[in-house]
Amino acid sequence: MPVDVTAFIRELLFGHDCVVVPGFGGFIGNYTPARIDKSTGTFYPPVKQISFNRNLNHNDGLLVGRISFTSKINYADARDLVEEFVTDVRKKLEKGEKVIFDNIGNFVNNHEGNVQFEPDRNVNYHLDSYGLESFQCLPLEGYDVRKRIIRHTEKDPVKQASIRKILWRAAVIIPLLALVVAVPLKTNFFRGKIEATSMNPLVTAEFENNKKAVDEGNYAEVPKKEEKAKTISGETAAAEVVAPVALVKNEYFVITGSFKSQENAVSQVNMLKEEGFSPEIVSADNGFYRVCAMICNDLNTADIKKDSIARKFPGTWVSRKK
Repeated sequence: MPVDVTAFIRELLFGHDCVVVPGFGGFIGNYTPARIDKSTGTFYPPVKQISFNRNLNHNDGLLVGRISFTSKINYADARDLVEEFVTDVRKKLEKGEKVIFDNIGNFVNNHEGNVQFEPDRNVNYHLDSYGLESFQCLPLEGYDVRKRIIRHTEKDPVKQASIRKILWRAAVIIPLLALVVAVPLKTNFFRGKIEATSMNPLVTAEFENNKKAVDEGNYAEVPKKEEKAKTISGETAAAEVVAPVALVKNEYFVITGSFKSQENAVSQVNMLKEEGFSPEIVSADNGFYRVCAMICNDLNTADIKKDSIARKFPGTWVSRKK
């Protein structure tokens, strides 16, 4: 079955930087980064171009091994196929013929009998550039950035108000505002209405008495609250005694367990008594029996006691008395 050796060479060039054809030479992939041709405005993607070195003719097993694996033949037969391919190429070159490796390049013998290689520059073996082609981007004609800059500077400057006009307006407006504020304050137009509108009869009576004393020039000491109340009501008001409000005392239970069976709760109570506590059983809303090891007045103390008791009674928690 005939085997196309050049097809295997092309396949290997995509994944390897060097592919050796035993007895003939090696193909080397040379990486070239993306570039821009400013003269033509052309953008070129990264490319891996192929060169040839006839001194790399030692069998490294790459090409022969791939042919053997893909064609499902033994290694010796694959090596014989490569040797026949190389012999055929050399005969054509000796006759002066041009040998073409599709999508790789062509070979010819020069006047000195040396093999010359011309790569095919239309093929890119760089996998990261797959699907990328060169493209041309020409500059816009008639577009000058300098014109935009000049056009902005030629705009009319923003007109600013004259300082003299601003001062003249302030000299007119400020006195008018001061007059509007000062006139109501100097008159009793608002003051009389505000002071007279009170719904409290005690405040009204006190205001009338103080006003009468000021008009008569009698600056007597203002009577105390008890005397005012006596003047208005005609009798002495009894001193109102306010009873002190008792402070609500918070209590926190240190609970060591909650049991559905009262016998289990009693059993833990006995265990706590052996430890030196004075426990008690508290009935919960859900019908369970909670064992309270102690009662604390503040949450901080309850938390400290809880941590201490939890060493022997794991799961201890703090509950506030409802």
